[in-house]
Amino acid sequence: MSDAGVVERLPLEGFTVGVTAERRAEELGALLARRGAEVVHAPALRVVPLADDRELRDATEGLVARPPDIVVASTAVGFRGWIEAAEGWGTGGALLETLGGARLLTRGPKVKGAVRAAGLREEWSPHSESMAEVLERLLAEGVDGRRVAVQLHGEPVPGFAEALRAGGAEVVAVPVYRWLPPADLAPVDRLLDLTLRRGVDALTFTSAPAAASLLRRAEARGQLSSFVGTLADGVLPVCVGPVAAQPLQALGVEPVRPERFRLGPMVQRVCEELPARARVLPVAGHQVQIRGHAVLVDGELRPVPPAGMALLRALARRPGRVVGRAALLRALPGAARHEHAVETATARLRTALGAPELIQTVVKRGYRLALDPLAAGADEGEGPA
Repeated sequence: MSDAGVVERLPLEGFTVGVTAERRAEELGALLARRGAEVVHAPALRVVPLADDRELRDATEGLVARPPDIVVASTAVGFRGWIEAAEGWGTGGALLETLGGARLLTRGPKVKGAVRAAGLREEWSPHSESMAEVLERLLAEGVDGRRVAVQLHGEPVPGFAEALRAGGAEVVAVPVYRWLPPADLAPVDRLLDLTLRRGVDALTFTSAPAAASLLRRAEARGQLSSFVGTLADGVLPVCVGPVAAQPLQALGVEPVRPERFRLGPMVQRVCEELPARARVLPVAGHQVQIRGHAVLVDGELRPVPPAGMALLRALARRPGRVVGRAALLRALPGAARHEHAVETATARLRTALGAPELIQTVVKRGYRLALDPLAAGADEGEGPA
């Protein structure tokens, strides 16, 4: 509580945030919850290590037999998994010797740490933590006739191997782990439905495969166009970095992302973006801010049920203007068919807000958000009702 006796609200109170990650989901959820968010978790994929996979073993043995000139390490967990798998096959020492004799490029500081923990030393790592910058450097230096090993991170990087091959390189893909759909799709389906209903305010992605997996599931359910539209105009998509953003950008969705590609800065962006998107309205002598599943009335958080939020949002689209009962009935969730449902939902909304005067009844016409006169006058200048 501040010196003036006003409760200092956490930035994400009243907002719901979806988490699609499998790895580090608990950490991300805790960061969001500590800032007041209600968290909905639905892992969009699962990681399957390939310690017993023939493809990984063949690639490793092939590199030991014919050492590469260049090795690109893309993720810390993948690089460590590769070394551990080789140790299990009895070829760990030979692999480390092979990697130590090659030019080793790492995508970012995490994989750089994994490389050094293995007793190796990278030649270069981009500040952007972007595989695109790694590719740009390799092509600028020239890769014609070079044997290049690329440690993949779940899915092939779009165009990466093709560009190297076009430059004359022999590319060896090292698939250290694979992403598969979650064993239980029910949580993902619930998150998709919740997003389409705008029951979440933001959706977070910590990897490109997670974003791609969720998009594929939406497509399989016949919801891709609606889902993409919701992310483009409504629910805030947030990615940890440019790689995670690529599947969304390919469909025309531009997600928010932090300058530093870490969970903490990503959560901070959510804390900045969601409150900024929630307009503060002067209504009947009160300050009202409509959040995802709650409303701040003069700084006091008032939880509002879904039907009430649907009505309030419909009224707030044109604050101060009368909205007819038929239009409000269409805004209600569910299958309500009688305008009496609007009256009931409005009564419950007034109770939830704790200030009945915020919602004004206009006899025989409908309801309006009782915007204060000065603000209402400015709004009236926007055009006809």
